[in-house]
Amino acid sequence: MVTQDEDWWRGAVIYQIYPRSFLDSDGDGVGDLRGAIARLDHVAALGADAVWLCPFYSSPQDDFGYDVSDHVTVDPQFGTMADFDAFLAAAHGRGIKVLIDLVGGHTSSRHAWFQESRARRDGDKSDFYVWADPRPDGTPPNNWLSVFGGPAWAYDVRRRQYYLHHFLVSQPALNLANPAALDALLAVGEFWLQRGVDGFRLDAVDFLAHDPALRPNPASPKGRAPAKLFGMQEHLHDMMHPDTFGILARIRALADRYGAVTLGEVSSQIGAYRRVMDYTHGDAHLHMAYTLSPLRDGFDWPTVRTLLGRLSEAGEQGWACFSFSNHDVARAATRWSPGGVPDDRHTKLLIALLLSLRGTACVYQGEELGLPDVALTEEEIRDPFGLAYWPDFKGRDGSRTPMPWMATAPNAGFTAGPTPWLPIRPEHVRRSVDVQESDPDSVLRFTRAMIAFRKAHPALIHGTLRQLDLPEPLIGFVRMWEGNHVVCIFNLSGASARIDLARVGEATILPGCADAPEMDGTSASLAPYGALFASLVDAPALLLAA
Repeated sequence: MVTQDEDWWRGAVIYQIYPRSFLDSDGDGVGDLRGAIARLDHVAALGADAVWLCPFYSSPQDDFGYDVSDHVTVDPQFGTMADFDAFLAAAHGRGIKVLIDLVGGHTSSRHAWFQESRARRDGDKSDFYVWADPRPDGTPPNNWLSVFGGPAWAYDVRRRQYYLHHFLVSQPALNLANPAALDALLAVGEFWLQRGVDGFRLDAVDFLAHDPALRPNPASPKGRAPAKLFGMQEHLHDMMHPDTFGILARIRALADRYGAVTLGEVSSQIGAYRRVMDYTHGDAHLHMAYTLSPLRDGFDWPTVRTLLGRLSEAGEQGWACFSFSNHDVARAATRWSPGGVPDDRHTKLLIALLLSLRGTACVYQGEELGLPDVALTEEEIRDPFGLAYWPDFKGRDGSRTPMPWMATAPNAGFTAGPTPWLPIRPEHVRRSVDVQESDPDSVLRFTRAMIAFRKAHPALIHGTLRQLDLPEPLIGFVRMWEGNHVVCIFNLSGASARIDLARVGEATILPGCADAPEMDGTSASLAPYGALFASLVDAPALLLAA
């Protein structure tokens, strides 16, 4: 029987820390573990249940930590193993769980495993990676493409073979179909579990397995060639292979032995929500998963209704995690803002929606401040993804700039050194933590209130979700749990909108997280980008078909 503590992740709020940009403690311009320790009180004050700590392992930083050269050491720019242990203890002392990245699909080309694998075809680790002979004309084994541009194959002169890389050339793909390679990855996981971590965020789950026959992908009709040629193929064979489930089962079994949890990252390929549910159904694979799919779409009324419809179609047998912003996409405050101009009212609406959906919620550092994405020049870009596709795609650095802590301090309090690794813009300084602490109407104060509101209503944590059939610009749903019904309605318009609550049942407005809507009998007026939360006596009759 699962205890309440073992089930803590259901409906939890996870705060994502990107350590390079959280706080720099030694003045070198790069955030580190000691800096993260120094700001854990900020995370605790939000009411977060856990943190997802992005990679801090030894790495040449070609992909800023997602190219791991040693899974069980701390990169010196982030500190030492003692610093990690101190971070873990400090988080646990505040009642905060710690999830760390398990990057299982690839390593750095500088990893000792790869160096041994490329040295010979008959060594202990010769099959730790995906190797294939050239075709008779010397070209790559098939037509698979890298997400970061160009072929997904690189020729290695030592072995006279190509190796697979789904991302950078310096990120060779692990061959997890090889039991020895999977065992080695599991040993890495066990190393960190023995140190006391509470679980893993699994990077790029859809890339953990591929067609062993290396069949080519068919073309996807796209018309004019896009900037990212990856989109010109239907990815039937290079990713999302059924063998992924066997890999996840092994990882889950390891996690279960330690009472740890797993959070998977699912790509935005077609059927993403269905895969989230398939990966998390039952007790054999992931505990929870999020998809990048909603982060690629817009935020108008038809799109949000479609999102809710897809969630309903995917079912509720698994457990989703929702993330509106993270280190891989433009921040939601800019990406989804009306006209591309950040508006704190709209940002609060996004936070209210994120914290009302069925599933676990992931808040990316700075999202609680309403930080917009930063526009960077080509010279300022550090992200290899952005450099490859500039100017059509400007990379991920705009969402990775340092956290602003103190408006009047040099570099907004992020570093005492002269130069942060990415620039800090005035629009972020104006939104610093200390500025928002003193403003009762700030996005920060709203986020805290909304997390507290969520925790005060179990239906928002555990309940089912049924969509309401509402006219534009309103969207809404009902969360239902053990006889408790909470209706959640959101105005996606910059103008006031009215709703007759009699349409959804006998409702009582719930106070505590936002300005109360204006009432006229059973009719409520929602402010521009406003939200309404109400308690229902009975389940509403006006629901969209499941």
